[in-house]
Amino acid sequence: MTEPIRVPEQAWRKSSYSGSNGGECIQVADGNAHAVPIRDSKNPTGPILIASNASWTTFLTFAKTAAV
Repeated sequence: MTEPIRVPEQAWRKSSYSGSNGGECIQVADGNAHAVPIRDSKNPTGPILIASNASWTTFLTFAKTAAV
């Protein structure tokens, strides 16, 4: 069984593209070498999704090209 990933509150960040109007935003936590913790900014005490670094990179690449 793997150990849960512990994420200090100060590690979470929201995209600089996110507005301040309370829209649908995610936060990611920096500092984990093997995975990217992701959470809903509107529910910070809710569940955390863990993506592999490769999956996160693929998602970002797609999002950048789809946003054009």
